[in-house]
Amino acid sequence: MKQKADPAAGAPKKHRVYTMPFARVYPLLVAKAEKKGRTKAEVDEIIFWLTGYGPAKLDAILEAGTDYETFFAEAPRPNPSRANIKGLICGVRVEEIEEPTMREIRYLDKLIDELARGKAMDKILRAG
Repeated sequence: MKQKADPAAGAPKKHRVYTMPFARVYPLLVAKAEKKGRTKAEVDEIIFWLTGYGPAKLDAILEAGTDYETFFAEAPRPNPSRANIKGLICGVRVEEIEEPTMREIRYLDKLIDELARGKAMDKILRAG
């Protein structure tokens, strides 16, 4: 996904999702999973696997209002297996997204989508 040029600054403009608080996105991820009979615990497990955050740090991020870009930029241990996440999300192949932050956002979207579609957790977490 290409960034839009900011004519005033002459630099690419950040996508608005980058500045959105993760605390605003998180309930939507949980709701998507729960609507399909999955759990908040499974959503959290996916987030922990993808980013290396733990429960206490995730709670602190939600409380602090950390934006989506910072959430991924400060991830303590991005899982190297996330490079194995392939497929379409929002009509775009995740493995072809060049902008690193957007690719991380779409990785999470893709994993939550797989969860909502009933895929087994070991498959979602690329364990087998």
